[in-house]
Order: sequence, then structure tokens, then C-alpha cells
Amino acid sequence: MMRFLQRLGKALMLPVAVLPICGILMGIGYWLCPAYMMGGAVAEGLGYATSGAAYSAGFFLIKAGGALIDNMAILFAIGVAVGMADDKEGTAGLAGLVSWLMITNLLSTATVGAVAPFMLPLDAEGVISTTSTNYIAFSKIANPFIGILAGLIAGLCYNKFKNTKLPDWLSFFSGKRSVAIVTGLVSIVVSVILLFVWPVIFGALVALGKGIASLDAVGAGLYAFFNRLLIPTGLHHALNNVFWFDTIGLGDLSNFWAGKTSADVDWSLGMYMSGFFPCMMFGIPAAALAMYHTAKPEKKKVAMGILLSAAIASFVCGVTEPFEFAFMFLAPGLYVVYALLYGIFVAVTTVVGFRAGFSFSAGLTDLIFSASLPAAQKTLLIIPLGIAAAIVFYVVFRFAIVKFNLKTPGREDDDPDEVSDGALANNDYTAIAKAVLEGLGGVSNVTSVDNCITRLRLEVKDSSLVNEKAIKAVSSGVIRPSKTSVQVIIGPKVQFVADEFKKLVK
Repeated sequence: MMRFLQRLGKALMLPVAVLPICGILMGIGYWLCPAYMMGGAVAEGLGYATSGAAYSAGFFLIKAGGALIDNMAILFAIGVAVGMADDKEGTAGLAGLVSWLMITNLLSTATVGAVAPFMLPLDAEGVISTTSTNYIAFSKIANPFIGILAGLIAGLCYNKFKNTKLPDWLSFFSGKRSVAIVTGLVSIVVSVILLFVWPVIFGALVALGKGIASLDAVGAGLYAFFNRLLIPTGLHHALNNVFWFDTIGLGDLSNFWAGKTSADVDWSLGMYMSGFFPCMMFGIPAAALAMYHTAKPEKKKVAMGILLSAAIASFVCGVTEPFEFAFMFLAPGLYVVYALLYGIFVAVTTVVGFRAGFSFSAGLTDLIFSASLPAAQKTLLIIPLGIAAAIVFYVVFRFAIVKFNLKTPGREDDDPDEVSDGALANNDYTAIAKAVLEGLGGVSNVTSVDNCITRLRLEVKDSSLVNEKAIKAVSSGVIRPSKTSVQVIIGPKVQFVADEFKKLVK
């Protein structure tokens, strides 16, 4: 199971890598166009422009970043499918998209209302109730969990059916062409199961949210804990609907940005958002620093790429997915601790009286612009709270990673001897690939080609034909995990060598 989760974690790296730039674009956009965040009426009341060059430029950047952030689940469906496929074939990515489209369309409110109307309760006037738990559940079906599920279905179907041989009269659909078809059929079965399972799980979480809403600061902490814990499944939307919007009469987010204060509601307005700020602005960058410091020396540069960009995206505009998906499957136990830290800081923040709100997420941009709203309180407390969060997150993450040898970015099990620089003989990737192929005994001796972050992973027929000395002349080393397996250490430029190598063995 752990090996499967680590493989899934690596598969997520491809789609996750595009998210930080989207978050940064949206952060810049909100700086230029705060009115978009606040809403027209609130923005005008506070004197923010709702037109002009800066507004237009900001709006453009927000939409550019949101194009991918809002469709993150589709990126997961395609990226996970390719990453889980044995040979990283693009056909698997197409199958992932097929599965995603199939499941999300079959479980949309429109389809469910037409084929299974009994699943959507009616209101007093006999019309489908858009406030019912089931309706909200199906309206949130396009989420990261479904994206990952679609990618897994496609990847597994690809590995199982890529070599399928059909009768002559169906031969056109043989092999890789059959993958998307099988994936679609499996997705239909999965959709039928989810039709009954998804609203039950969603409803249980809404009930949980209602139960903890009366616990004041402790309830806020419990909400934050479950909010982070459920991020991988997308079911955090169930809790968000209870606390942020007017599902049970709360609406912490909607009331905050409507310009109301705690005197206008029955709770301390902002208490279900405020504690996220120290965690996202300071805690995540500190935890990323701990991961970087504990990465293997030869892999620090590789780890830095994802961790630095993830930290910036989280600090500027509260985009946390690049950080969370980078380790949640590699070290699930640490992710639970991460969620617990959120719960603690949200509870503490509620008690000390710091109040800020977010429209997008709890980053610097939202903090600055929400500070001018009536419900904002003691916003300067973000400094001591942020320092405390940075220290706690760093110490806890560093201790846990080292103590339990957790496989965070840069510490993966299957990359123990790789070097980050890859001391290649030259940068002629075709020449390097040819030299490696010759050292392996030629095209006829190679049965499988793959690569990870920094090494070529190869399978050969006859291990006696492998000339390690020749391969080492153009690489950083050779590892022989088994009789027929050969791993050639290249470094972070391995993808270019792998691409040339695959061309040579076709």
C-alpha cells in the first residue's frame, strides 16, 4: 500500500507543478483588482475602483490563474493517469479525461435529476431543493478526489488492457485503442456506485459540521482539522458549506465580505477563516523549509523547485495544493499532523481575537484587503501568530521527517543514490542516449524503458551484455536492483535523455 501511495504521490507531481504559477498570477491580479475579491457593492463602498486599466489587467490575471486552479481536478485526472501508466503513455492521459468526463457528467445534478430523481429531494413547491444535502453533494462532484479517482481508473485500465488482442473484425480497437473504451465502461460502474455512496458521505460530513458548530473555539479548531484532512478527497466542500456559506445559518465568509460585524450575527464573525492565515502564510513556507533542509544533499535542488514555488504561492494568495499534494501520499501520517496543526492554530486564533477573512484563500492578498472590512479585528496579531506558526510547523515537520524517516520530496525510497547535478559527459542528449544504449547491449537487449526524476529505469533480456564501464562514462553511475533491471543515474536532465533513448529503441 505504501509503495502504491508513493507512486501516486509521484504521479501527482506533474499536474501539481503547474499550480504555483497560477496562484502567483491570481495573487498579482487581486492586488490590481481587489474589487473582484470583495464584490462590487462592498468595493465601491470602500472606495476601490471597479473599472479602469488596473482593474482590467488584474481581472485578466485572475482569470488566467483561475483557468487552471478551478480545473485542477482535470489536471489530476490526466496527470495521475499518465503517471500511473507503466510506460507513461499519453493514451492513459486520454483515458483519464474520458473517465473524468464520464463520472462528472453522469453524477451532475442535471443527469441525476433525470435518471434518479428520487436522489434529489423536492421543496414544498415540488421543485428540486437546491439547498438539500444531496443536491449540494452532486453539485460538488467535479472535485480533486474524482480527478484522482479518474486518473487511477485510467492508469490501471491502461496497464491491464494496453496489449489486448481482439478478433480480426474488431482489430482496429485492439491494444491501446481499447483502453479508453474499457475505462469508459469501468467509469460507468463506478458512477453507479458513487450515485448512492457520495451523498451519504457528504451528508455525514455536513452533519458533523452542524454538530461542532456550537463548540466555539474548539469547534473552529475541529472544523479546520477536518477541512485540511479532507482536502485529498474534495469532501472538505461539505464542511465549507456549513461554516462559510448559509447552509445552517452561519455563512462566516459571505457575511464577512458583506460588510457585517459580529453584532449582526450569532457568532464571532471570521472565526472560521482567521486561523488559516498564520498557517498558510507562515506555517507552510516553514514546513517547506524543513522539507528542504531534510532532503538528501544530492536531491536538494530537485526538491527546491517544487517547495519554493509552493511556499510563495501559499504566502501570497493561499494556494496550498502544490505543497499538500507534494507530500500527502508520500507521507500520509505527516499530513494528519499537518491537519492537526491547523486545528490548533485556528482554535488559538479564535481565542486571541485576530479576525480576517478571505474570498479566495488565506494569503497575504486577502489579508490586506479584508483588513479594511468592518469585521476585521487585531490584524497586526498576524505577526506574532505567524512567527509562532513558522516555528511550530518547522520544528514539528523537521522532527517528524527525521525521526520517522518520512519520504517527503527529496527523500524518496527509490532514489537513494541519485545525484542532483548529474555529471554528464556533455549536454548532447542524443549522444548520451546512444552511448547508454550501446552499453546495454543494443536495441535487441532492451525490453522496457522508463524514468523517474533523475534516473533511467531499464529492463534487459541478457544482463551479461551490459557494459557498466561504458555507461558510467556518460552518466553518474549504474545500479542493478535485479538480474534484468538496470538503472542509469543521469540527474534532473534525465527526461531529455529518456526522450532520445525512446526514439532509438522504437
